[in-house]
Amino acid sequence: MINMKIGIVLGTRPEIIKMSPIIDEIIENDHDYIIIHTGQHYDINMSRQFFNDLELPLPGYNIGIGSNTPLSQISIIINQLEEILIKEEIDILLVQGDTNAVLAGAISANKLNIPVGHVEAGLRSFDKEMPEEINRLVADNCSMLYFVPTHESAINLQNEGIDHENIYVTGNTVVDACQRNLEIALNNNKLEETIEYDDFILLTMHRHENVDNKERLTDIVESLVNLEHNIVLPLHPHTRGSLTKWGLLEKLEEAPNIQITKPLGYLDFLHLLSMSKLVLTDSGGLQEEAITLNIPCVTLRYNTERPETITAGGNILAGSNPEEIRNNIENILNNRQVYEKMSQARNPYGDGDSSKKILSIITKKYMQDKLKITSTNQIRDFKGYKLIQITDDTTIKEYEEKHEGHIVQQVFNKQIPEYIHPELKLENKTIIIKEFQKKKK
Repeated sequence: MINMKIGIVLGTRPEIIKMSPIIDEIIENDHDYIIIHTGQHYDINMSRQFFNDLELPLPGYNIGIGSNTPLSQISIIINQLEEILIKEEIDILLVQGDTNAVLAGAISANKLNIPVGHVEAGLRSFDKEMPEEINRLVADNCSMLYFVPTHESAINLQNEGIDHENIYVTGNTVVDACQRNLEIALNNNKLEETIEYDDFILLTMHRHENVDNKERLTDIVESLVNLEHNIVLPLHPHTRGSLTKWGLLEKLEEAPNIQITKPLGYLDFLHLLSMSKLVLTDSGGLQEEAITLNIPCVTLRYNTERPETITAGGNILAGSNPEEIRNNIENILNNRQVYEKMSQARNPYGDGDSSKKILSIITKKYMQDKLKITSTNQIRDFKGYKLIQITDDTTIKEYEEKHEGHIVQQVFNKQIPEYIHPELKLENKTIIIKEFQKKKK
């Protein structure tokens, strides 16, 4: 019987949600585990209640960093994780997403020579003003196994020089989590009687580039107060503060088409999402959940680290321009063909089996004695790299077998990078290879 000990670092509500199906898989397969909760945005009682609501085991450790500054949070987590990880002697540490807990967890494990598995690796907004982008970049550079949601996110890692043999396209556990947790939410239905409308748009805003920018927030509010469509807005406390400061809250409260509710718990919010006909949001996670539940999405941002939802046709970037926001809403809701196309968009994040894939990969690596950080057998600099045009009908696997000592690093089809996997055909494509000599035994 294979028995690993898996460490799991969690900080925020989205991390707990997306890791919930992986925790289920770990328990179902009788592996040892330890959950370490950093306590970001939570006190211990709130944390305990959230785990209970999702029918998850309680964390073995609560670091309790609270709402300190980002640097303070990271330093506290690293300081306490060192002692915990040494004591627990885990085989691998799993982190999820792009929070301060992810950054601190990945750095701590890496410094202790513990392999890191990054769930939802490879996401990039290419905007380094976003704190989450720095967290993603650093965490990926500290990781050993990369569980990426899509081929696009895999290509991001390949473009950064990460070995494609350690990158696994597993889909996104958000799909597993939506399926798992919506069932719990519907079984505890207390929501419908509190919502005034049968037919409504769900609106959320919380990102600092919107709610801490008076001009952007004003534009968004102005675009919504005169719509002919009903809107339900669960109002985030920080957003409420900004709306109040700039005299915008009263406009929303007086608008006959807008119902403001208190912030909702995750299960109630998931239920509310499932009832809505359209989503307006600046949340990254909600873009994923909307396409998973077949609900068209208009994103109130000018970039997104979830471009797959746009490519798939389920999401549109509108920024904060009032005319752009209104035009997109009207085009979707007043055009049956557009609405059906968006609501039937193929989910780029998979079919809900991501958690099984992730645990299967980790188990296989463990059985092969490959869950260990070792020195590389090749020097990763520009020496030894070559650009080659392939004319033969061959796959990556066949090419590397034929040319011993050649490792395919990147593949370009008409100058567009492709996701690398062993059966990828190379005919009429350009490849970058790394030449190296194996160490003599």
